[in-house]
Amino acid sequence: FRGAVDATQYKDYVLTALFLKYISDVRRKHVEEFRREYRGDEVRIQRRLDRERFKVPTVELKNAKTNTVEESFVGDFYSLYERRTRDNVGELINIALDAIEKANEGKLGGLFRAIYFNSESNIGQTKDRNRRLRTLLEDFAKPGLDLSETSEDVLGDAYIFLIERFASDAGKKAGEFFTPRKVSEVLAKLAGPKSGDRICDPACGSGSLLLRAGEEVGDGNFQLFGQESNGQTRALARLNMLLHGQDSARIDWCDTLNSPTLIESDHLMRFDVVVANPPFSLDKWWDENGGADPYKRFTPHMPPKSRGDYAFILHMLAITRPVTGRRAVVSPHGVLFRSGAEGCIREMLIRQNSLD
Repeated sequence: FRGAVDATQYKDYVLTALFLKYISDVRRKHVEEFRREYRGDEVRIQRRLDRERFKVPTVELKNAKTNTVEESFVGDFYSLYERRTRDNVGELINIALDAIEKANEGKLGGLFRAIYFNSESNIGQTKDRNRRLRTLLEDFAKPGLDLSETSEDVLGDAYIFLIERFASDAGKKAGEFFTPRKVSEVLAKLAGPKSGDRICDPACGSGSLLLRAGEEVGDGNFQLFGQESNGQTRALARLNMLLHGQDSARIDWCDTLNSPTLIESDHLMRFDVVVANPPFSLDKWWDENGGADPYKRFTPHMPPKSRGDYAFILHMLAITRPVTGRRAVVSPHGVLFRSGAEGCIREMLIRQNSLD
């Protein structure tokens, strides 16, 4: 992919392939174990597979004219690898991912809809696209790359390592989906999450900062929530959560400032810890036709429409539990000295004793 496809795009395909290979390797290992345990009884084997963490269903390819099944196969990595030389390999990958998504609606619903393996605009015309996808499948099929024995810690670290590599390739654009590891560590330690906390990142990108805040707790007793405006990046965040064993993490796809979705009754959810690395000085962040903010986050001072830094800070203030809640945010240094509305907001935060 490198050199031909933008890193902000090809990361989606590589990381999705990693997840597909992981669940396929786990399934393959368990099928072998169940075959020995149930002595080849396919009915009992299928019952066990239906109770797996991730289900991998059978895919049926139908004739568009007659609506008859022309071919059926288990929609896993290995079936796609066997068909890697076909002219429609991108379409087959899409079909398999769609079937996996539907079979795991609770965990994977909507996960792969923003990642299209048959896209000419993203990964090239038919011949080049097929060559790239064939190479991708062959690379993940190399001997020794069995992920079934890989712990979630190692797999999750590998996922974040790959995101870091893609962020390096993406240059300045990387800030849209990744917070550097050391910055995440500093933010997590500053916020100081504790056992039992609800933790939120309202601009979570690929989710590495949110996960790092959870790791800071130490005992696994925490809840993770995130919001992300880019559909493909949100998909990466959800995969990141799953590969780290955080199946219950809630990652919403929404515009945090205009239409937040982490709502309880008619008010914003409150969290014990809020961490974020939002986009710096976001222009035109507010919908002028949307009316007044129903959650009164920007009262009495509306941040300037040309810079959304204080809009994110005020949103984080609004969703943090009073008195006990902690926030940690990365912002450009202009928030410390710019005047006008931002100066008024800064004075308000100081007078409210909101800062350490």
